[in-house]
Amino acid sequence: MANAPAFKRVLLKLSGEALQGELGYGIDPSTCRHIATQVAEVHALGVRVAIVVGGGNIFRGLAASQAGFDRTTADYMGMLATIMNGMALQDALERQGLSTRVLTAIEIKELAEPFIRRRAMRHLEQDRVVIFVGGTGNPFFTTDTTAALRASEIGADVVIKATRVDGVYSSDPEQDPGATFYPELTYVDVIRDRLKVMDSTAITLCMDNAIPIVVFNLTVEGNLKRVVAGERIGTIIREVTHAG
Repeated sequence: MANAPAFKRVLLKLSGEALQGELGYGIDPSTCRHIATQVAEVHALGVRVAIVVGGGNIFRGLAASQAGFDRTTADYMGMLATIMNGMALQDALERQGLSTRVLTAIEIKELAEPFIRRRAMRHLEQDRVVIFVGGTGNPFFTTDTTAALRASEIGADVVIKATRVDGVYSSDPEQDPGATFYPELTYVDVIRDRLKVMDSTAITLCMDNAIPIVVFNLTVEGNLKRVVAGERIGTIIREVTHAG
């Protein structure tokens, strides 16, 4: 492993489902501890870490709208779920001895600070882990888009998208044993082939701001540290691949 990390400032994107562990719903404290331990390892390298977390383990706006909820109302409910997840992550991270701040796009001052870009930058400069919640504060946008937006705003070197598989495949490897694994892709590849990595708005934002995306398996112990150190695991998405 390299002595110095390959990335100095990272945006870690966690799905809400990443927090539920084997429970199938809600928040699993042991899973939060596992994630917090990996973040602490990266933080110890001197890397500044920001996190965007989804809310699908509690409430998924799009699914709720398809079931009959008003889409705007459902999306706001999903944003509230991300705030709950952010608070759970904050607790787990602080139990690892890390200083944290939760910044929300939806004002809820008793629980979290409002998102202000300069404030977020200041917290990172003071070596705090910053957790962005509340999505973008607007309906019709995913937390993947939030991750790309916040990464652009804070000048992140990379968006690291945590999953439970080894990277990007041609189809769901949990459903299709013959799915092809892609070690490298371009942004255009992802959009053209409709690969289920992040939504097209998120991919385009990263492309426009030249922010690479690494998709990796968070459930493997130490993988987050390996990604930040520059090891070639998972799938990297960037402007031009280096294959061949």
